[in-house]
Amino acid sequence: MVVILDTNHFQELRENSVYGQRLVKRISDLDAEVFCCIVAAEESLKGWLAFIHSRKNGAEQLEPYARLLDCIVTLNKFTILPFDRDAAAEFHLLQQNLPRIGRMDLKIAAIALAHDATLLSRNLRDFDQIPGLRVENWLD
Repeated sequence: MVVILDTNHFQELRENSVYGQRLVKRISDLDAEVFCCIVAAEESLKGWLAFIHSRKNGAEQLEPYARLLDCIVTLNKFTILPFDRDAAAEFHLLQQNLPRIGRMDLKIAAIALAHDATLLSRNLRDFDQIPGLRVENWLD
């Protein structure tokens, strides 16, 4: 089984939270092949960069920089799937048919569709609207 982590699943796994530990167990139990996608990586990195920029320079940035580094180290443990031509074509079709769903979510879905993978996300409300997309929540 091939799965792609949405940002919320990636964050729980990175933080090794109770939910992240549950995710790791399920991945192991199902012997799933796990990938991250460039859009989830972008969202995660943007979040930590915003956190850094919200703090005064110097000692107040120690924690945010440590978390950014941890995010980068964790991302390096995965093969990161690109937003390539196939994903872009899927994205354009989705955007035409589902204009109310956010662009980043549509890009993540497009990558999952282009790779015929199951997307792991807590955001079932939006992703369940996407025809052909397999989406599951392995956190809750």
